[in-house]
Amino acid sequence: MKRLLSIALLAVAALSAQAQNIQLHYDFGRNIYPDEEAGRQKVTVTVEQFKADKWGSWYYFVDLDLSRKFFKGAYTEISREFNLGKQGFAAHVEYDGGLNLGGSFQQAALIGPAFNGHNADFSKTWSVQMLYKRFFKSYEYTSAYHSVQLTGVWGLNFGKSFTCSGFIDFWRGEKADGHGQLVILSEPQFWYNVTPNISLGSEIEISNNFIYNTYNDKSFFVNPTLALKWNF
Repeated sequence: MKRLLSIALLAVAALSAQAQNIQLHYDFGRNIYPDEEAGRQKVTVTVEQFKADKWGSWYYFVDLDLSRKFFKGAYTEISREFNLGKQGFAAHVEYDGGLNLGGSFQQAALIGPAFNGHNADFSKTWSVQMLYKRFFKSYEYTSAYHSVQLTGVWGLNFGKSFTCSGFIDFWRGEKADGHGQLVILSEPQFWYNVTPNISLGSEIEISNNFIYNTYNDKSFFVNPTLALKWNF
């Protein structure tokens, strides 16, 4: 188990060499929902990068879930956008997936149009994406199916001291019995920028029909974190 933790930390070090930022989150979900989220991780390391080029942009993040004894899992989303003209429209292609101790997260591929914008000094940025989403059969009790996802992304800088960023996703998910349901996931982040490199803040995961639990029929969860970020 210690070897797995060492591998995870080495992976973070390798990725962060060229990353835009690396974040350390302490998650309070297990404290708030001790029954429904008894197995939720308490510590997550996130590596995130955005890079623009003459064709469009790359974006990815990797979440590494850690515990006191071992590395619990990793989840990633990586996307590529190709600019369509000069009015903010782009073609968006994305892959989502990962692994944990129980097997794997259900993989998905997404494609569709995006509209991106910003103000004059780039202190406020936004993106809206309407995507076709294809889930793949990733493990037992899952099935491949078609879906659609609406995504909004924002970044707001208030002077040099405060930053608010995040996203909200709406997509069609499927229950184990094959019936569809609306899934909502949003993760706003609030940061106080102590220096140009160091930020302190919080991420608040707000979701409905996203977290699966067998304890009761509860589907809406709010999971805040206490976080530290290093900006490269």
